Formats: sequence, C-alpha cells, structure tokens
Amino acid sequence: MTILVTRPHPDNDATLATLRQRGFDALAAPVLRFEPLPFHDDDADYDAVVLTSANALRALDLGASRLVRLPLFAVGTHTADAARAAGFDKVMVAKGNAVSLRDLVLARVKAGELEASATLLYLAGADLSRDLAGELTENGLTVVTHTTYRMAPVAALPREVSDAFMANRITAVLHYSRRSAQAFLDAVRADGLEISALALPQCCISPAVASVLHDAGATKVVAAARPDENALLEALDRTLGP
Repeated sequence: MTILVTRPHPDNDATLATLRQRGFDALAAPVLRFEPLPFHDDDADYDAVVLTSANALRALDLGASRLVRLPLFAVGTHTADAARAAGFDKVMVAKGNAVSLRDLVLARVKAGELEASATLLYLAGADLSRDLAGELTENGLTVVTHTTYRMAPVAALPREVSDAFMANRITAVLHYSRRSAQAFLDAVRADGLEISALALPQCCISPAVASVLHDAGATKVVAAARPDENALLEALDRTLGP
C-alpha cells in the first residue's frame, strides 16, 4: 500500500520514515513550499512568545536572542519540541489547535502566572486560519504579530506522484492543514487527476481540514480524533482496516 504525504518539507521526512517503519510504501508530495520572511527583533519588552507552527522558528536564527529566555506558549508537541531545540526552556504546550492555545494563555492569566496586561510576541505565518491575536486582545492582552514565513502552493505535483495516480498505485492521502488540502486539490485539478485522487481515502488531521475535502466532493474522508500525527496515523489504520 502506498500512502501519499502532502506535508511540507522537511517535516514530511519524519512522516515518510514512520510510514515505512509501519510497512507502507510512502510518497512525498509537499504541496506547500516554505519561504522565510525577514525578521528583526524590535527590542520591545515582551512578556511571552506565542507559536502556532514550528515553521515560524525555522525561519529565524535566534542564537543568543533574549527571546529564548521568555516563556513560550506552543500550539502542540511538535511545535514545543522545535521551540526547545531553538533554546526556549520555559515551554507550555496546548492541545494541538489555536483554541486550546488561546485557552492555555488565558488560564495562565487567570492563575496569576501571566499579567492580565501582558504583551505577547506572536511569531506567525502569512496565512492564518484563526484570529488568535484578536481573540487574546479581546481578553485584555497586547499581541504583537511578526510574520516570519509563508507557505506558497506548488504549481504541480511531482512527476512520480502523477505517474502513481495514473497507475492506481496510491492507497490513501494524508492531509495536515486546510491550506495544504486546498493546494492538493488545486494541484490534482491542474494535472487532470481530480476524479481518481478524490476517489481515494483522504485522512485529515482535523475536522476543519476534512471539510475542505468533503466540500470538493471526496466521499472517503476521515478526521483524526486529535490534531496530532499519531492520531492521524491511527485514523489511517482504521480507514485501511485489517
């Protein structure tokens, strides 16, 4: 069985390795391309850092930056691991989505561990699915957003992937975000592969991602029970069965 991984590089490397360890063949089709954007620390007096993607740190060279001494709120375990690798040692981890991240920050305020008037540095991507900064601001916090990267959609799928679709070798597709799901749809349409691609099981990391595939006409769509890769692979196993 061949599983198509739409996750961007380099995160897809770990996914491909995990799938192969589980006995699957795996093909990479990173439908979004990471592009760093300039970032200059403005020396503002921040109280904490907020992070919704490991990519926001991948674009930076923090080195001996004072920022790594601040508490950091990470959206999930993968992002938290990237933060620790970048030098942050006060990392608090939410449950994998922006809602839980917002609630984690507000819980720290309620517990008195973060000032109600705190200023947060939000390191973010260019395209955001939720106005996290606005929601935190509504609760009295000040949020300064710095866009450190963007994910640009690719023009077409790799030739190897197109050939695999035409040969009916792909068994299922893994999706990691709404934007990558839409980029996947655009790519298969551009390659004339939409019908065969959407006939396959589409395994999505969240219901929000699954809705993109449902709306496009896919009928074999399953969402992970939790917004993390382990749950996504569990959903894949359930979909393919014994």
